[in-house]
Amino acid sequence: MKLAGKNALVTGASRGIGRGIAVALAREGANVAINYRTHPDEAKEVAKEVEGFGRQALLIKADVSEQADVDNMVAETAKTFGSLDLFVSNAAYSDRQLMVDADVEGFKRTVNVTMWGAFWGVRASALQMIKQGKGGAMAVISSPHALMAVPTSMAYNMSKAAIDHMARTAAIELAPHKIRVNIVHPGWIDTPGERKYFTDEQIAESQKALPLGRIGQPAEVATGVAYILSDEAAYMTGSTLTIDGGVLLPWWSNRNGGEL
Repeated sequence: MKLAGKNALVTGASRGIGRGIAVALAREGANVAINYRTHPDEAKEVAKEVEGFGRQALLIKADVSEQADVDNMVAETAKTFGSLDLFVSNAAYSDRQLMVDADVEGFKRTVNVTMWGAFWGVRASALQMIKQGKGGAMAVISSPHALMAVPTSMAYNMSKAAIDHMARTAAIELAPHKIRVNIVHPGWIDTPGERKYFTDEQIAESQKALPLGRIGQPAEVATGVAYILSDEAAYMTGSTLTIDGGVLLPWWSNRNGGEL
C-alpha cells in the first residue's frame, strides 16, 4: 500500500472524481477526510467505502470558497487524524454560458470555488504541513480547460489556468519544506457534473470522436492521483499529469480520411 499511515483531505469528495480519489487513497492505506458542501448522503456512502478498507473516515461539511471554512477543515483533519500528510484540491463549480450572457453571480461563484477554493486549500494545508515539519504532498485537480478556450466556460477556463500557475508557484515555494505540489488534468470524465449538461445519448455519441473512443472514469484519474501523492513520485513536483484520453490531441482533424 503506497499510502499506509498517511492522513489525507480531499475536497469535493462526495461524488465524481473526488469520490474516486477518496476511495483510491483509502485503498492505498490512507485515512481520508471527506469534504462536501451538498449531497450529504453520498458523502456518507464514500465514508463507508473508506472504512471498508479498514481506514478512518472523517466527514466535513464546508464551503471551500470561504477561507474560514477551509482553515477549520484543515485543522479538524489534523486534530482528528493526528496530522495532515496529503491534500487534494478537487472541489469545483461551473456555470456554462457565453460571456456576454453570463449571470455575474454564477460567474463569480465559479471563480470563488474553482480558483479561490483551491488557493485556500493549498495555503491552509501548507501551513499545517510546515508546522508538522515532516513534509507532505498535494494534488491540484485542474483541467485541459486551463489550456483550451472552451466557449461558454470562460470563468472555469480562467480559474483552471490560474490554479495551474498557483500550483507551480506553490511547488517551488514549498520545496524547501519537502512539500510536493503537482497538478492533474483529467479529460472528459463520466461524472454527475458532466451529466448535468449532457444526456446519456449525447455522451454515447460524442465520445466516439475522442482518440480512445470513450470518456474516462473517475477511478482512472484517482489511480494517477494516488501515484503522485505517494513516495514513488518523490522526485516529482510542479508537474502536470494529464489523464485525458488524448483530448488535447488534434482529434478533430482526421486528414488521412480513415477512422481515428
